[in-house]
Amino acid sequence: MKKKREDNTYRCDLLIVGSGVSGMAAAIRAAHDGLNVIVAEKAPHFGGTTALSAGWSWVPGTTKGAATTGDTREEIETYLKALAPDTYNKAGVAGFLDTVPEAVDFFENDTDVVFSYPDKAPDYQMDLPGAKLGGRAILPADADARILGERRKELQPYLSSYTVFGYMPQVGPDLVQFLHANQSIKSFGYVATKLLKTWKDIAVHGQPLKRTNGSALMVRMVRSALDAGVRVWTGTPVTDLVTDASGAVTGATLGGKQAGNVQARLGVILAGGGFSGNEALRRKYFAHDRAGGQHFTPTQGHDGSSAEMALAVGGRISTDVSSVCSWAPVTVFNSLRSGAERLFPHLRQIGLPGMITVDRNGRRFGNEALSYHDFGRQMITHHENQTDLFAWIIGDKKLMDKYGIGYAKPWPVPRGFFHRNGFLHKGRTVAELAASIGVDAAGLEATIQRFNKDAIAGTDTEFGRGSTAYNHFRGDMEHTPNPNLAPLDKGPYYAAKVRMGDLGTFAGIQVDERSRVVRRDGSLVPGLYSVGAAAVSVFGGGYPGYGSHIGPALVFGYRLGRDIVDLAAESGNSVALERALEVHA
Repeated sequence: MKKKREDNTYRCDLLIVGSGVSGMAAAIRAAHDGLNVIVAEKAPHFGGTTALSAGWSWVPGTTKGAATTGDTREEIETYLKALAPDTYNKAGVAGFLDTVPEAVDFFENDTDVVFSYPDKAPDYQMDLPGAKLGGRAILPADADARILGERRKELQPYLSSYTVFGYMPQVGPDLVQFLHANQSIKSFGYVATKLLKTWKDIAVHGQPLKRTNGSALMVRMVRSALDAGVRVWTGTPVTDLVTDASGAVTGATLGGKQAGNVQARLGVILAGGGFSGNEALRRKYFAHDRAGGQHFTPTQGHDGSSAEMALAVGGRISTDVSSVCSWAPVTVFNSLRSGAERLFPHLRQIGLPGMITVDRNGRRFGNEALSYHDFGRQMITHHENQTDLFAWIIGDKKLMDKYGIGYAKPWPVPRGFFHRNGFLHKGRTVAELAASIGVDAAGLEATIQRFNKDAIAGTDTEFGRGSTAYNHFRGDMEHTPNPNLAPLDKGPYYAAKVRMGDLGTFAGIQVDERSRVVRRDGSLVPGLYSVGAAAVSVFGGGYPGYGSHIGPALVFGYRLGRDIVDLAAESGNSVALERALEVHA
């Protein structure tokens, strides 16, 4: 079959906008049933934010997970209701949980995707009923980028600030070795071997060949899609949806490398990410960013283009969520080489012993060992009357030597680079540090004195840091008496500024429980669907655990790819009606 006709018109059964996990899951499942599928990705690389992520999927009720933990449907629903009681989506959650085991089994048995099942991956709010220590979040196995052939060059690069000198540690034992590289000869040797292999691959092949985390997941998914006959086009933005006289979506206009028109017989799936990178939509929906300049997103491709296309054909943005976004505090700094703005998301480290976060008055304002999302909510709430939203991570020499602060690596890595690029600030004393970063010195001194007293006793009397299993998971499990608490008492002292960022929006395109786009009047837009961060969150703005974006994206993408023929038939699509009769004959 020719990929391109002379009139620049492409024909397919299904057009999918976006090549992250939700779009690829839908493409793979639909192609599995013999459908002709095109995936159009606006970026020059495929994988989206999924390829930048840790790759976790929160998918409670998998065949293997439930068998090992005894997890029940009732416990899962209880937990999700407790997370966001006022915005609980009963029908959506039911569809999600009904599909989880089937979806994960499909990817494990019928594609190149491989998952691992960590023994411990605590839900983010272990104090809520129904929460579990493990069995609900899964990880992708590592992958070799060479399985993509020449198309490996189109793989979304890692977020460079999150790598360790080019290598992206895998969450779990691999990351533990990296965290102990300056404390153990064995770990140092392990890390040195990984780094040397990475540097060799970059020199010879132009990129690390071993892919971990979300990058590994996308390597395996794209390989599976290509093997199933899916046309995956990068550098090809969808500029407009095409509708017929009845308002049904029948295709789209493409730009970029594959510019032309697409006729999609069964419809279009919007899976091109959320809108946290769209300043106009942020100002409208993000309370802390009404005036702009107060939000910095590390996500890839979340420019709101999917939302804008849905709005253009009568769809709407749903804000029926407890939180419009999954918050993630970030540090903003500059590349010394290019001067370009760079971001480091603080997704794990601020719960480590000997590290606190304070406001401009030098006061702590919450439990730093909560999830990045819940800590971000605390940060927004605490600063709601401020026009400039920021806080400071504070640590002492012991902390910097052992753990570092985010992007600023621990001993023996020299720290001058991190000072020069604006990431790290230093003072010989607490008062000197406070003066250098513009924080009230008396307030910071008093905060550290109180925290140190609590840290020695092993109990945070102010915010309860280190009081749950999830808190401990975000600390140092080898540190006693509390994995999250240690005094700050040895100068010099260090600080990194944190602003508000995100991992994707929870508010999004209004869809029903079957991922069909809903108009403002409550009717459906025939032929238009949405999954992933582009669509409103099935969890109602709650953030249950590791992989709370990827899990639903994987499951609803799969479900939509499986059901697309029947859904199109129900909307009166004649092609789908004929195909449905064949399938069900």
